[in-house]
Amino acid sequence: MGGADLCKVVDSILLLMFVLISVAAPLVDSQTCLPETIYPDLLVRIYKWYAAEFQHFLLVEKPHFFVALVWLELVFQWPLALLNVYGMLASKPWFNTTCLIFGASFITSLAAIVGEILGSPKASDKLLKSYYPFMGFGVLALLRGLLLPESQPAKDSLTIGNGPALARKKRGLELRSSSIL
Repeated sequence: MGGADLCKVVDSILLLMFVLISVAAPLVDSQTCLPETIYPDLLVRIYKWYAAEFQHFLLVEKPHFFVALVWLELVFQWPLALLNVYGMLASKPWFNTTCLIFGASFITSLAAIVGEILGSPKASDKLLKSYYPFMGFGVLALLRGLLLPESQPAKDSLTIGNGPALARKKRGLELRSSSIL
C-alpha cells in the first residue's frame, strides 16, 4: 500500500468520524449539559441506554469537568468537525490546519476523560474500551493535520510567508521609512 493509498484510507476513516461527530454531538452528547425536555424521546432513550449499557458513570453523575468538556465539544470541536467534513469533501487547502486543531483539542479532552475512567473504581472495562477508537481517531486527525496535501509540493509551503501580501506590506513600510527621513 503506497502513501497515497494510506492517505485515502485515513481520510475515509476521518470523514466517517467527522460525520458521526457532526450528528452525535448536537443530538446525543449535548444531553449532558442541556435539559432533557428539549430532546425527542428516542434520543433520550439512546442516551440513557448508552449510559446504562457501558456503565458510563460520567454521563450519569455529570461532574463539572465532564460537563465543561462537553461544552468544549459543542462550541469548538463540533464546528471544526463540520468544517473538516466540508474541507475534506471540497479539497480545501486549510483542511490540514483545521484537522490538526481538531485532533489536538480532541485528544486533550479525551485524555482528561480517559484519565478519570482509568482512575475510577466505578469504570467498567467495556466503557474504557469504548474510548479506544476515539483516541485512535484523535491521533489520526492530529497526524493527518501534520501531513502536507498530496497535490502540494513541499516547496510551496515555504513560500506562503513570502507571498504578494507580505511583499506589499514590506514595500509600504520601506516607503513610510524613507518619507520620514
